[in-house]
Amino acid sequence: MMTTAAPALAETRQIRARALAAAGGALAAALAWVVEVPVLGVRLTIRFGPGRGAIFGPGHGPMPGPGRGLMAAAGHVQTIGAGQIIGVSLAAGLLGWLLLAAAERFTPRARVAWTGAAVAAAAASLALPLVAATTTAATLGLIALHLVVAAAVIPALARTARSR
Repeated sequence: MMTTAAPALAETRQIRARALAAAGGALAAALAWVVEVPVLGVRLTIRFGPGRGAIFGPGHGPMPGPGRGLMAAAGHVQTIGAGQIIGVSLAAGLLGWLLLAAAERFTPRARVAWTGAAVAAAAASLALPLVAATTTAATLGLIALHLVVAAAVIPALARTARSR
C-alpha cells in the first residue's frame, strides 16, 4: 500500500506546483499592471484591427483598398485592462503546463526541450508590443509585463519537469 501512495502524493504535489506556477504568473502580471498603470500612470494601449497599417505599393505609397479609397493607418485603439492582463497571463501559464506535460510524454529531456521552447515563445511574444503599442511608454510597459510573466512561469514550471 505504501508503494501506490508515494507516486500519487508526488503527482499531487506536481499538479499543485504547476497550478501555482500558472496562478503565480497571473498574480505577477496583475502586480506589475498595478505598478505601471495606477501608480506610474502608463496608458497601456495597442492599435489593432483592419487598417493597422497602410498597404504599400511599388512606389512605397499607400495603395487603394477594395471599396475604401486609400487605406489609412488607423485601426482600433484598445486600452489593456487588468482583467485582460490576468486572463492572458493565466492562459499562457496553463498552455505552458499543457506543453510541458506533452514534452514529458514524448521526449526524454522534457525540461531542456520545454525550457528552450518557452524562452523562444516568450521572446516571440515581445513582437506584439513592439508592433501594436501606440506609445513608447505602452511598448515598454507591455514588454515589462511579458518579461514578468515569463520570469515567474518558466522557472516555476521547469522545476516541476520529470524525466523519463
